[in-house]
Amino acid sequence: MATVEVSVTNHIATVLLNRPEALNAVDPEMRGLLHAAWERIRTDDDIWVAIVTGAGPKAFCTGSDLKKTLPTDETAAQQQFGNGTVASLIANLRTIKPLIAAVNGYALGGGMELALACDIILCSSTAQFALPEVKVGSMPGAGGSVRLPRYIGRSDAMLMLLTGDRVDAQEALRTGLVSKVCAPEELMATALSIAEKIAANAPLSVRAVKRSVLQGQDMPLDAAIDVERYAFGLLYNSEDRIEGRKAFAEKRKPQFKGR
Repeated sequence: MATVEVSVTNHIATVLLNRPEALNAVDPEMRGLLHAAWERIRTDDDIWVAIVTGAGPKAFCTGSDLKKTLPTDETAAQQQFGNGTVASLIANLRTIKPLIAAVNGYALGGGMELALACDIILCSSTAQFALPEVKVGSMPGAGGSVRLPRYIGRSDAMLMLLTGDRVDAQEALRTGLVSKVCAPEELMATALSIAEKIAANAPLSVRAVKRSVLQGQDMPLDAAIDVERYAFGLLYNSEDRIEGRKAFAEKRKPQFKGR
């Protein structure tokens, strides 16, 4: 059985991290499969939204499997500018398609960074989050120290980053790290319900919104609004926008095609 399984139904991809016996820690083989999954999400026209989750009730992902990740003899320059043999598990996870993290237990280290790389984070009531790298003489290396302060605010982020301590589901909800806390047995149904709502919308519109958010958050307000207006103009005469208005007038469900 593959350690990463990707299934697609009704334009919704589900990426399952499937090493429950190792708390879904990522070994080198699994890392390669994850990179392939991100590439498929980005390039497969049949995928409009994706859910990322972990197998089993205990863990979403606990980051790299230190028992199977041997020290590299590559120089720092090779690691930075070479073939990426030690690339992070979220390398290539750059897409304007929406990503939902369904966190079912521990999201630690790189696992939490994977959740942070998604657009919407849901979690079970048993979830725990941490970036514990400082406890072992390291630091987050896949965007954790950059994304977390932007998402939940500087003070709460620094508390997590500098102590390395875990926070539970309710604290994650309080800080805005997650959007919803669900009973464990309801987590995937909730994630699927949200994914279905997103997939029912015009896919080009959804992607334009995500791109506007990603680009705009690092721009001055006036420049960000210009980016939004440009994207709005590109969509103006799209087939899906015309279909959406026809469907509204005819009181029927629109049939979007991503054109």
